[in-house]
Amino acid sequence: MKSHICWHVYGLLWRSVKNYEEAIKAYKFALRIEPGSLNILRDLALLQCQIRDFDGYIESRRKMMQERPQLRQNWTALAVAFHLAGNLTEAENILKTYEETLKQPPSKGDIEHSEAVLYKNTIIAESGDTERALKHLDEVIKSNLDRTAVYELRAKYLLDLGRNEEAEQAYRKLLERNSEYRAYFDGLEKALGLSRDNTADIEKLSELYQSYAEKNSRNDASRRVPLDFLSGDAFKTAADSYLRWKLNKGVPSTFPNIKALYADAEKKTIVEELVLGYESEKTANGSAKGETNGDKTDRFEQSVLYFLAQHYNYVLSRDLKKANEYIDRLIELDPKSVDYHQTKARIQKHAGDVQTAAETINHARELDERDRYINTKCAKYQLRANENEKALATMSKFTRNEAVGGPLGDLHDMQCMWYLIEDGEAYARQQKYGLALKRFTAIADIFDVWYEDQFDFHSFSLRKGQIRAYMDMIKWEDHLRNHPFFTRAAINAVKIYLKLADDPKLANPNELDLSKLDPTERKKAEKKAKKEREKKEKEEAERKAAAAAKATAKADDEDKKKEDTDPTGEKLLQTKEPLEAAQRFLKPMLELSTQIVEAQNIGFEVYLRSQKYLLALKCLQAARELDSENPKAHEQSVRLRQARKSQSR
Repeated sequence: MKSHICWHVYGLLWRSVKNYEEAIKAYKFALRIEPGSLNILRDLALLQCQIRDFDGYIESRRKMMQERPQLRQNWTALAVAFHLAGNLTEAENILKTYEETLKQPPSKGDIEHSEAVLYKNTIIAESGDTERALKHLDEVIKSNLDRTAVYELRAKYLLDLGRNEEAEQAYRKLLERNSEYRAYFDGLEKALGLSRDNTADIEKLSELYQSYAEKNSRNDASRRVPLDFLSGDAFKTAADSYLRWKLNKGVPSTFPNIKALYADAEKKTIVEELVLGYESEKTANGSAKGETNGDKTDRFEQSVLYFLAQHYNYVLSRDLKKANEYIDRLIELDPKSVDYHQTKARIQKHAGDVQTAAETINHARELDERDRYINTKCAKYQLRANENEKALATMSKFTRNEAVGGPLGDLHDMQCMWYLIEDGEAYARQQKYGLALKRFTAIADIFDVWYEDQFDFHSFSLRKGQIRAYMDMIKWEDHLRNHPFFTRAAINAVKIYLKLADDPKLANPNELDLSKLDPTERKKAEKKAKKEREKKEKEEAERKAAAAAKATAKADDEDKKKEDTDPTGEKLLQTKEPLEAAQRFLKPMLELSTQIVEAQNIGFEVYLRSQKYLLALKCLQAARELDSENPKAHEQSVRLRQARKSQSR
């Protein structure tokens, strides 16, 4: 009881099982016995940051800095602690104090110093003193190693301060470094005081982008961005030039590049007319200026047909009959094209024929069996057609099949979430709820792993001096579970748990309803069920014994550790408290995915069944605010009122 080593190890044991609160208690007991132990202080500080106990983190980091003030990372870590706690002034003071203690300036190649200085600059800017942040940046700009970040910050500060002429020069300098980055063009537009909503500025904007297009014949952004703000004849001329440029080159991504314009019905019509003009006339003279393009090459012809196939397949301009005609013509021209067969499969999918779509895309996959992308698309289509085994066989062509659990085990190890979600949804459609829950739970486990993985970076990032990236990671981790993959898996999982709450018999779908049988038949059925249960238990025991006997080598030990004791998800399905089990998915979804109506609707259903009416009302109100016309919200409000009335009786 009086050994700080024992308490420290006790804390390490609690940490290994992810019980951070108990681990922190053990570390604090160890520090009472050995207050100056840096190892214990470090482990305590890391856990306090992990659970976001920033006040405790500040105290631990302060003690570490006092014990070893000669280490820069201890000062930086204390500044980070104050920053995370929201005390920007103190964070800046800590970094400033350390810089004042340096007897000689760091070398030019000191990455840690360069990062710390830029981190200090971002703290000054975050505090709202942009003028001082700019002044500080000008002092360090020549010696800082991250030139791109420095130039970007300087341009931003100048723009925020209204020093537009200097901001213009700064953004032009950035565009010289990277003329495809749209954020630089946006900054330049603001620096020049040009607005896309002002008709008088449109011509100036057009001239600006034209000047950059003339500088580089291969630059895409300077030709594509004007299509967003031009209209009428000016748009038609620019769109014609852009489309000809791309289609003549045979760029397959031409349609994805411009489909965002289809939100404007006028622009959609103009693009359609232009491309139909290219297709209808052999000399491709359907341009706005009536110019001819000469003889149409095979590449140009195929590019035009491919564009039109995608155009008529797109949701805002959908005509699946025409899309089919164009893609069939393309397949006749080039029957071995993977892209054409893939697009045909997508058209069939949108027509509702998922089975034929899966067969078509499988044919596309066979045309190039070394293409990983088409392989994964094929697996996805097969899952949409509820062909789980075929999809796994398709994925196995690019997985490490000798891994524990075979191809599926490797997909789990690789955290292949899109596959797990599609697989789970396919099983849910087939009413194989155990396997569906298994997949959705695997998604939740992956997000847990991602959250736990940040633990190693609390020390690593400070040791390597990568502070700005570390701060970005902390902010990202705080909103980790608002990721669309988690939300999608959570909604599906909660729906299954709601079904289990409404009908507990779904947990044992193979069991007979004994209540409907007469006493003699019921007795026979119970006896038969007991025998089957004993047989199953015996087989399970034999399987475990065989696995234990096999585990003689180290590799076999690893196999045993990774062995899945519930491969079909039966244990998940047989939960006695489905509404409680649903909370693992529901709580983070309601906290972080606040803009999704379906999440609020699902939350209402869970809380209504749990008789937590205030929480149900909160979800209902949130759903109404997001979509006042949602019919589901009206239905749920009636059900809530009826539930309250029946309870009051």
